[in-house]
Amino acid sequence: MVYDWFNRQASDDVSTEKVLEEKPEGSEEVSSDSSNNQEESSSINQEESSLEWARSAYARLKAQQAQQKTSQPSVEIDSASETALAANVQAEFSAQSSSFEAGGSLLEQAALQRQVRQEELEEKVEEVSPQLAQQSQFLETSPEPRLGEFDETFAWSAEVLAAQGRKPEKISLEEIDWLGRLRRGLEKTRQGFVKGLLENLGDDPLTPEVLDDLETLLLRADAGVEATDQVLDALRRRMNEEVVDPAEGLRFLKQQLCNLLEAPIQDTGTDLLAPERGRLNIWLFVGVNGVGKTTTLGKLANLAVRSGYTALIAAADTFRAAAVEQVKVWGARSGVPVIANSTANADPAAVVFDAIGAARSKSTDLVLVDTAGRLQTKHNLMEELQKVRRIIDRLAPEARVESLLILDASQGQNGLRQAMAFAQAAALTGVVITKLDGTSRGGVALAVASEARLPIRFIGAGEGIRDLRPFNSFEFVEALLANY
Repeated sequence: MVYDWFNRQASDDVSTEKVLEEKPEGSEEVSSDSSNNQEESSSINQEESSLEWARSAYARLKAQQAQQKTSQPSVEIDSASETALAANVQAEFSAQSSSFEAGGSLLEQAALQRQVRQEELEEKVEEVSPQLAQQSQFLETSPEPRLGEFDETFAWSAEVLAAQGRKPEKISLEEIDWLGRLRRGLEKTRQGFVKGLLENLGDDPLTPEVLDDLETLLLRADAGVEATDQVLDALRRRMNEEVVDPAEGLRFLKQQLCNLLEAPIQDTGTDLLAPERGRLNIWLFVGVNGVGKTTTLGKLANLAVRSGYTALIAAADTFRAAAVEQVKVWGARSGVPVIANSTANADPAAVVFDAIGAARSKSTDLVLVDTAGRLQTKHNLMEELQKVRRIIDRLAPEARVESLLILDASQGQNGLRQAMAFAQAAALTGVVITKLDGTSRGGVALAVASEARLPIRFIGAGEGIRDLRPFNSFEFVEALLANY
């Protein structure tokens, strides 16, 4: 079953408050004398409703899985079959019919020469070295998600979906699986940030001293000065209005973090970045060396195919020796054709030129462009990146172009400086944050949103091919503060 992550429905037109706290008809406000009892009872009822929602969702998913087992035989695809599948896709992609006769016009001959050149280029792309093919087996295969036991992780994931207005019958195992991966991926950041936060909160109302400690925790998580100031200012205003107990303080903190992450996304008018069907979409991936550009591109190619889109990869990182071969392996894993030029130091703009032509000939939905890593301080390399962008704008003025910066979360504030520099040279439209699972600096997402004012479009929280998904600010904050 295909699950379209690029058009994920985040709400069923049911307000968050109504999902777990619906009042029966005819209910009236209670007196202030019984407010404490009401709050305690409401909390218990909410927990029971959450658990019932989770059980209902689990039962439906279990029934779906049982039905799939009986109706569809299980098919295991080994690496050889995967490579063969990719070869078939590539062969079909490069198959072109020639209708020109000998002695045609100069225009016809020129068109034929371009076609032959394109076919030769695509034939080269099909050749993946045995060494790279062997290396691909060490990459995590990430099998289809399976429904495990009804445990605390499932219940938490279900609660997060319910809080967004989702109905039990409309959630997918893909979502449950991803939320579990996200929570595990943010474990290091959560341990450093949340543990210190709870130790300072205690059971008493918030105090200025607690806010001072919160400031330190946010800065240690690389949230940045601006994001930290915004959160603390909002908390101080709330404290001036009323006494804030720890539970309310934590709820208000979640809201502020979510608002901060959501602001640049709302500014774009596009909540979820997705290829637009019926139109050429070109996503350009930029960043410094070692942040995982090629790996991220490969994971997004897989995500696009799994979501029902056609994709093509342009291997425009022509300076790193293994880059083209690495891209081919990722293309083979997902059955996505790759346009490349194995000539040493080939012009990246020429590869992009060929990729756009190939995508048009097959009405491909999405072209993913890999680029060479470059430091934001190297002006000549940044100018080369601008050249690639000019080629795209000139050859495909009708295309929807996204320029995505890949940031390694472990680089912390240096990643923010990269974002500021690349924003000018590459006309950035969004950010992909990778390697969140390997660092305690996940707060850099807050710095990117508040200071660079760039929307976070995707996040990676693991090494597996399924460990990268579209960014959801609510789910990110809930995973960051899970169980607290």
